[in-house]
Amino acid sequence: MALTSKAVDMTSTTRHLVLVLGDQLNLDASAFDDFDPNQDAVWMAEVDEESTHVTSAKQRTTVFLSAMRHFAADLRAKKWKLHYSTIDEPGNVGTLAGELERTLVRTRPTKLVMTAPGDWRVLQSLRAIAKQHALDLEIREDTYFFSSVSEFKKHAASRKQLRLEFFYRELRIKTGILMDGKKPIGGKWNFDSENRGSFGKKGPGTLPQPTRFTPDEVTQDVIRLVQQRFSSHPGSLDSFGWPVTRAQALSVLDEFVKHRLPNFGLYQDAMWEGEVWLYHSHLASALNIKLLKPREVLEAAVESFSKGHAPLEAVEGFVRQILGWREYVRGIYWMNMPGYLDLNSSDAHAPLPSFYWTGQTDMACLRDAIHQTLMHGYAHHIQRLMVTGLYALLLGVSPKEVHKWYLGVYVDAVEWVELPNTLGMSQFADGGLMASKPYVASGKYIDRMSNHCKGCKFNPAESTGETACPFTTLYWDYLNKHSDALAKNPRMLMQLKNLNRLSSEAKLLISEQALKHRSTLAYQAMPSPL
Repeated sequence: MALTSKAVDMTSTTRHLVLVLGDQLNLDASAFDDFDPNQDAVWMAEVDEESTHVTSAKQRTTVFLSAMRHFAADLRAKKWKLHYSTIDEPGNVGTLAGELERTLVRTRPTKLVMTAPGDWRVLQSLRAIAKQHALDLEIREDTYFFSSVSEFKKHAASRKQLRLEFFYRELRIKTGILMDGKKPIGGKWNFDSENRGSFGKKGPGTLPQPTRFTPDEVTQDVIRLVQQRFSSHPGSLDSFGWPVTRAQALSVLDEFVKHRLPNFGLYQDAMWEGEVWLYHSHLASALNIKLLKPREVLEAAVESFSKGHAPLEAVEGFVRQILGWREYVRGIYWMNMPGYLDLNSSDAHAPLPSFYWTGQTDMACLRDAIHQTLMHGYAHHIQRLMVTGLYALLLGVSPKEVHKWYLGVYVDAVEWVELPNTLGMSQFADGGLMASKPYVASGKYIDRMSNHCKGCKFNPAESTGETACPFTTLYWDYLNKHSDALAKNPRMLMQLKNLNRLSSEAKLLISEQALKHRSTLAYQAMPSPL
């Protein structure tokens, strides 16, 4: 059944108009804390802008629109007053600010209320409309997180350098998660060294099936709309099966804990040709649009450890991603915006290669990661950090262009979490504010963690010549170009020591090989949104 907008006649009777964005689909949001169905109303809007300010892939747009429509149905079932604009209804002006203004003219609320959003741009646009209409916009703390932005700022003010590990330990103590009094269970805070396994020559063997969902009528309507309205956008919807309701999200969580969590830690960094899902959780999109609560996700994982189902190193690795990394990057984002978006410490300005939109490249690892990204809107963190991200970093692509690609192609991408991960962690464009070093490696790392190199035309051990691996060539070229700046980083000294073992002639040949590789690339700007 197609969703249609049903305007409710609410003039001066509206007390609070509660603004709900596409990544705020939780009925226990702080914005609803004092919601009175007799006086208040909810506002939601689908708009072109959220799929075109960066080119949003079809899978990503479908996740957001379908989840929003299902959430709207939940609100209607509660008989709450709702103003909902569909993206294709007559009169939709295509922007959140514009749609909010249209609603304000009709409803004349005394106050606007919302939970803190996850995007600086959106927050500024909504504030501007509220100011234009002389309305108070109350921004409430997002209680889905374990820490507030102000708490993170206090933590940052107490340290000369920001590092995840210290913030993560503070949150472990604060929450008591995996703690034995004031000490970490197992005697260690971090089991990262135990979580770097590869599948070996025999491969992953029989893998648990991912939890996917056949699109219901609402999702099918959205798929048809996206196929028509955003036909030029990248990706395919043939495989769409992401959770778009709370019930589906809870099912994904349950299946992950039962079937994949025990091996999640050991194989979280491993890759294998053609294997999309492996032992990862596939929970990020549901978490980031608030179909799942971080607390219930962690409780399920810790309970699995307590019952002896999953080992401590796997559970701690998962806890670190949710309790540590998500909280850390959120703090980085809100403490440093809007200037963070424009950081470019390496002065990188190369365009994004065209194959990022097609997957058509001879580099097997990139081809596999990009192809699955376009088909499913998904790639796990090592594919993002050490394949697509690593190549862009070594090539010297403009960090903002890399950010736009990541924000557009992944179903879990909301700017508060995507931007620091891309610009800070992956591209090191903040110069070390977020991460302690640039995550650079040669093709040998990919060879060690996957089977991609076995069927590739390039040899990860070679940096020059016809079969030289571009990753290896660009790795040495990157170290050579940035050696002066990298020499100030203690964590890079071993890699620079290896660089200095190369002769001047070898460095020159590598530089020439890198230049040759760059000359073979086809570049293109972001695809036209419409």
